[in-house]
Amino acid sequence: MHDGVALLRIADGAAGSRSGDSAVEAADAGAATGTGDPGGIPLEIAASYRARTRGLLGRDGLEGAILLSPATSVHTFRMRFAIDVAYLDRRLRVLAVRTMPPRRLGLPRLRSRHVLEAEAGAMERWGLRAGTRVEIVPAASPPES
Repeated sequence: MHDGVALLRIADGAAGSRSGDSAVEAADAGAATGTGDPGGIPLEIAASYRARTRGLLGRDGLEGAILLSPATSVHTFRMRFAIDVAYLDRRLRVLAVRTMPPRRLGLPRLRSRHVLEAEAGAMERWGLRAGTRVEIVPAASPPES
């Protein structure tokens, strides 16, 4: 995995089973994520040491989510806002979801391989909870002119 941008999709869980065959189902899935984007939730990927260390520090908010990989825990020291944290295993299944206010240290999760962060309340809106599996979809390249 490399630093960059992608889309996050909820593979199973609150959105129910989706066959993906219907444009209406795809639009409903985008509405369920709270993004209005049927393609998924905007995702930043922080895979390098530098990007993981920087994370959300110095930001006032976040559109979508950020994936720290590899990671087993996070902290919210020097952060300006509360965040939702989802610990993911190697198959991108959610192990636990926590809301962390600023100036906290999260305990490491032994089976965690990745950590997903978003603004507080976002993961509940998306239906992300323990047992849910997520997918990372490469973002579409901008059209060449």
